[in-house]
Amino acid sequence: MFREMSSRSAEFPYLRNYRLGKTLGHGSFGKVKIAEHLLTGHKVAIKILNRRKMKTLDMEEKLRREIKIGSLFVHPHVIRLYEVIETPSDIYVVMEYVKSGELFDYIVQKGRLQEDEARHLFQQIIAGVEYCHRNRVVHRDLKPENLLLDARGNVKIADFGLSNIMRDGHFLKTGCGSPNYAAPEVVSQKFYAGPEVDVWSCGVILYALLCGRLPFDDENIPNLFKKIMGGLYTLPTHLSPLARDLIPRMLIVDPMKRISIPDIRQHQWFKIHLPRYLAVPPPDAMQHLKKLDEEILQQVIRMGFDRDQLLESLQKRTQDDATVAYYLLYDNRSMASSGYLGDEFQEYVDVYSPGLFPNLDLQLSTGNGISQEASLRHPKKWLVGLHSPANPREIMNQVLGTLQALNVRWKKIGHYNMKCLWYHNPGLHSLASNHMNDDFISNASAISTHLQPQPAVKFEMQLYKTEDEKYVLDLQRLSGPQMLFLDFCAVFIAQLQ
Repeated sequence: MFREMSSRSAEFPYLRNYRLGKTLGHGSFGKVKIAEHLLTGHKVAIKILNRRKMKTLDMEEKLRREIKIGSLFVHPHVIRLYEVIETPSDIYVVMEYVKSGELFDYIVQKGRLQEDEARHLFQQIIAGVEYCHRNRVVHRDLKPENLLLDARGNVKIADFGLSNIMRDGHFLKTGCGSPNYAAPEVVSQKFYAGPEVDVWSCGVILYALLCGRLPFDDENIPNLFKKIMGGLYTLPTHLSPLARDLIPRMLIVDPMKRISIPDIRQHQWFKIHLPRYLAVPPPDAMQHLKKLDEEILQQVIRMGFDRDQLLESLQKRTQDDATVAYYLLYDNRSMASSGYLGDEFQEYVDVYSPGLFPNLDLQLSTGNGISQEASLRHPKKWLVGLHSPANPREIMNQVLGTLQALNVRWKKIGHYNMKCLWYHNPGLHSLASNHMNDDFISNASAISTHLQPQPAVKFEMQLYKTEDEKYVLDLQRLSGPQMLFLDFCAVFIAQLQ
């Protein structure tokens, strides 16, 4: 992929820190190439834009806006911008490399998606859009072509060229974006605040995910606008009742009555299988970037950079070789460790499969969680009530071994996050007999259990990283008898010890 290094370096002398690879695509103003960042070894995508072509079409302002907005964002579902290099003839924009292409192509390839997969993608889209709005940016051109998929099938919101900054008391009027995804107030050139037009576009995207086609479509643009302004579309019968409730709330013509992002988050369809990293809003960009990682700082210093200069550049948000290396290392380590371990975010690695847990209700009950703060001072020794500074992989290996010994079925939904199913087996109480009294479980009740269907408990297990760089193992009951869940926790802790 990265052959012909010398000839390409000569062709692009300003990209001394990158080894250019193949061309990923062409556009009106230039091309996009894959590249390797030489200091860190991580892949990036580089937009190479011709300034003369951009000036002819008056597009430099659009690019400036995209660069200004992109440099602010640090979110797992928003494309990352690392560096901008300007020359007299070209502008090079170094961005996160997203491997799997556009969501548009994925929908065309698969047709309409199953609701679980559509929801998985839609939850990420809404989280990314909400993050933009929290940072006072409205996208204004949300569509599947501007939603990219990474190697794990996670969404990355891209192309902020039509975005704008929201200001208190100011309204927007610019008609922009793709007609099929544009809100009624946009196509009719009325004033709008911003977030409500993104909600409409998200409603069109959700419809496309679930139906494999667009709600508003017509080759004749005036007819298309009439359909949009009249809210004229049909809902297929295959949609679930909850989906049939959510989509019309997003595609309400009157923006004052249209559902908001916070209300979408509270909708029952949206909350099904909602991963925990999306349930809690991430910190804003400035707060996130203030948190420096000492391990990564040391890696950058070992590359030959001065520590004091690096800290000053990071504090001032200065773009230089050292800060680009720091952010590339930071982002790629966050992706690898993911979740509550190493970062506030977690990327789903598996689409939830309903086959393991039929009719699973994911509304977590309050007061039914058991947190075990444990310490592995020795690889095989658990101390209940303490945090664990051990390697998270070691912790999870021991946890998985215990689950296997207890005949627990599990489904991995993240690196350190699982959904589990346990059928009650009275014989397992003997495992805990050296650690607790089981007098309340009589022999008669144990025998009678064999004559009845075995009760089951479904629960979620998550390993968290705490502020002091230690770990907490958390169990949350999803369904099943509460006392049986507590019973399992007792057996589980005893087995770990």
